[in-house]
Amino acid sequence: MADLSITELSAAAIAERVGRRELSPVAVIEAHLAAIAARNPVVNAICTLAAEEALSTAHALEADLARGAVPGPLAGVPIGVKDTTETAGIRTTYGCPVYAENVPTEDALVVQRIKRAGGIVIGKTNVPEFAAGANTYNPIFGPTRNPWNPALSASGSTGGGAAALSTRMIALADGSDLGGSLRTPAAFCGVVGLRPTPGLVPQWPTVQPFDHLGVAGPMGRTVADTALLLQAIAGPARQSPIFQPIAGRDFAAAAADRNLAGVRIAYCQDIAGVGVEPAIDEACRRAVFALRDAGATVEEIELDLSPGRAAFLQLRGELMVTGHFDRLDKLDKFGPNLAGNIRAGLAQSPRDVALGERGRNLVRNRMLDLFERFDALASPTTAVLPFPVEQNYPETINGRRMATYIDWVAPTSLITLASVPAISVPCGLVGGLPVGLQITAAAGAEERVLSLAGTVEAASPIGRPGLLG
Repeated sequence: MADLSITELSAAAIAERVGRRELSPVAVIEAHLAAIAARNPVVNAICTLAAEEALSTAHALEADLARGAVPGPLAGVPIGVKDTTETAGIRTTYGCPVYAENVPTEDALVVQRIKRAGGIVIGKTNVPEFAAGANTYNPIFGPTRNPWNPALSASGSTGGGAAALSTRMIALADGSDLGGSLRTPAAFCGVVGLRPTPGLVPQWPTVQPFDHLGVAGPMGRTVADTALLLQAIAGPARQSPIFQPIAGRDFAAAAADRNLAGVRIAYCQDIAGVGVEPAIDEACRRAVFALRDAGATVEEIELDLSPGRAAFLQLRGELMVTGHFDRLDKLDKFGPNLAGNIRAGLAQSPRDVALGERGRNLVRNRMLDLFERFDALASPTTAVLPFPVEQNYPETINGRRMATYIDWVAPTSLITLASVPAISVPCGLVGGLPVGLQITAAAGAEERVLSLAGTVEAASPIGRPGLLG
């Protein structure tokens, strides 16, 4: 019988114990498969299970370690891979019925790096169709539900990864982030999601190698685990024309750094001008100002990035057309979210795209100015708490109707425009639901956001979702 207590171990603890041959990688996978069998029917986070492949890899790893092989930093860690990330021999549907039986022949670069580090792919995690949406639902697999209340949304588009982590069905998750797809699900599900500086985690395959809006990144239950996965997947690649330096960088050490002496933090309640639920602001404010106890200085500021809301939609439209250019003849087969986004991009003029670029530049310049005075910006990851899973998006924020369906993710999408790292870390509970604090720093300053997030996490534990008993 599988030992479910193994699923409570952190990814770092699993890798360490497997590497020392104190814990069998086969036992690790069997425990997580048992957790999936028991919990996935409730949350629907794992959409394609790779049990046979995972067990085979675990047996091979166990044999290698017995022969004295040097363990990788992710040795034996069960990982969920987003269903928009290609996995050789494992179905990858992109949440789209057109690709319901698609089985790639080659791993995406991030999966190659995960495997090289000893990680074990245990399954694919659910997504909205081609990740076009902030509520995880698609017509193949249905909705992913929130582990803290299955009647509510897990957000998206890495909602499957976040929900699977929260329920201990996996120990780490890969993901991607355009408008907040690693950060908003992390906030809704009470886990950690990091959007790296563009180029730190190269993306391949892609038809948009020069894109700075969409990035690949890590998700974990803790800041330390998230840093562990980042270390394994970061670094330049010949396929990517944009890159960040990696030599000498130790993300795990940064995540453990609690010395904030002299660190200057700005807190802004509403960077997007869309409003924020008061209870969310209260939880975030409490967590940020508590950082003074670790030596930081904290100042509340006004920061208006709202001009970027239109710019994000314009640039996103351009990106949708570029990314799906070879699929334009399939528009009538796509769901309304994806098809609508592509059509919106097609309807744009060159003037619209130019306005998008000008808006992006405005946001970036305001952030550059901010980081002349502060080392980090803290703000609520989401303006709302998890909403009913049947809704595509919340219609109001703090009683005020939104101008567009995507306004509710403006607190994260506007940070995207600045091309800087941002992390969402749990900072409290409101009505039994987790709240995420978004911490942002200058480009290339992942260590700063990891250190601050780790300090918040240590001071504001939120416990486990009730689903786990």
